[in-house]
Parts: sequence; C-alpha cells; structure tokens
Amino acid sequence: MTPESVVALGQHALFLGLLICSPVLLAILLVGLLVGMFQAATQINETTLSFIPKIVVVGLVMLFTGPWMLRTMVDFTHQLLSSLPDLVR
Repeated sequence: MTPESVVALGQHALFLGLLICSPVLLAILLVGLLVGMFQAATQINETTLSFIPKIVVVGLVMLFTGPWMLRTMVDFTHQLLSSLPDLVR
C-alpha cells in the first residue's frame, strides 16, 4: 500500500462524504436564509421560528435523498472491501 493510494482513498472518502452531506446542508442553508429574511422583514425575533422549518426540511430531504445516500455509501463500502486484498499487497 503506497502513500499515494492512501491519499487517493482518503480523497475519495472525503469527496463522497461531502457529496452525501450536500443536499441536506444546501436545504438547511436555503431555509435558514429564507427564514432570516422573513424575520428581518417582520422584525420577529423568535428563536424557534428558525428551528422548526429546518427540522421539517431536513426530514423531507432525508426522505427523498436517503435511499440515494445509503446506496452511495454501500457502493463505496463494497468497493473498498472488495479492493482490500489489492490494497494490502
């Protein structure tokens, strides 16, 4: 196992983690921005007003993208475990 293969494997794992987290993070960012603009326009400073829409959106995003996230992680794990004998040499 060469240092280059370890770095490549780490890069692939980090990219995959970023790819899997991005739908949820982008949805939270968009909802937070919209709620923040609404709070600024109406001058409502209620802290729970920002949490409840985010929780609902995270649930919906996980409902729709959860199978894709799981399939992507399982494919990566399967690929990693099947290439493990080649990596050890």
